[in-house]
Amino acid sequence: MDFKNSTPIPVKRVLRKLGQDLKDARRRRRIPMWLAAERASISRATLSKIEKGDEGVSVCAYAKVFFILGMVKRLEEVADPAFDEMGLELEAENLPKRIRISRG
Repeated sequence: MDFKNSTPIPVKRVLRKLGQDLKDARRRRRIPMWLAAERASISRATLSKIEKGDEGVSVCAYAKVFFILGMVKRLEEVADPAFDEMGLELEAENLPKRIRISRG
């Protein structure tokens, strides 16, 4: 199975944007590519793939780049339940209409 062709287009777009944002963050910090890769303990080729939004790169490699850029807290919040609007709405829909306590 060819996994590259099974990736939804919105996911590809998000990864490309994430890669570009990480590249811009690295450049704003004036960190050369070789140094960023060295600090993240990844190859320059892997960093290049991350900055292009390659879907084949491990989440761990992305996390290392977030870390060396001082942005790991942002990654920590990606799936935080506090920001899960749909999950919170679904949870609210399932709240009981009435609460009964037995008196016995």
